[in-house]
Amino acid sequence: MSDRPHDLLDRRALERRIVELETRNAHLERQAEELSAELLRQGRAIDALTLRLHRLSDRLGDLEGGWSPSPADERPPPHY
Repeated sequence: MSDRPHDLLDRRALERRIVELETRNAHLERQAEELSAELLRQGRAIDALTLRLHRLSDRLGDLEGGWSPSPADERPPPHY
């Protein structure tokens, strides 16, 4: 390349543009890593909550299975 002033300006502009793009790329890579980590954390939280929901549902089913209504529970409400 020749070192004419016009060529130097073009090269400097190109170098600035490359640095700008590399900086943006680094920020985007960091954001992608942070989002990936957050998705992993939320996935684990959802798995734990789902397991807890299943356990509570099973316990509720067990409790309801042993419950039988008394005659007092089957009376009509007072307004009838």
